[in-house]
Amino acid sequence: MSTLAGYPELLCCIIGWLVSSLLKIPTYYYVHRRFNLKQAFGTGGMPSSHSTLVTSTMLSTGLYAGFDTPIFAVAFTVMMIVVYDAAGVRRQAGFHAKKINKIIDELFAGHPISEDQLKEVLGHTPRQVVAGVILGLIIALVVWVFWH
Repeated sequence: MSTLAGYPELLCCIIGWLVSSLLKIPTYYYVHRRFNLKQAFGTGGMPSSHSTLVTSTMLSTGLYAGFDTPIFAVAFTVMMIVVYDAAGVRRQAGFHAKKINKIIDELFAGHPISEDQLKEVLGHTPRQVVAGVILGLIIALVVWVFWH
């Protein structure tokens, strides 16, 4: 752990990813009433681990390096891109995959083409992204309070 001593931003990043990934297991169980351990390391789910990871990294960068530094501006920019992608582009790709899978099921019941299904859970709902952002802010603040 001493190798992370000089990198609290990296520590926030790792903790953010780990906590949000592990939280996907009980939230999945709450919704579906069954355990799915793969959910912790897959795409989609509550909370968005992408959003948590970049938000905790962005805020910890501001807290440790300063909010008036170029590195914070870069971290903030990356966070905005990832959050937008998690809620927008990847979610729409998931909708497209779902529709294409339905077309394949309906039109090709005889399976003349590949039966491989497209991955439908690629992105996040706005609620999952917001939860990830809030979790990322909390993790960065908790690490900063105890590290500072």
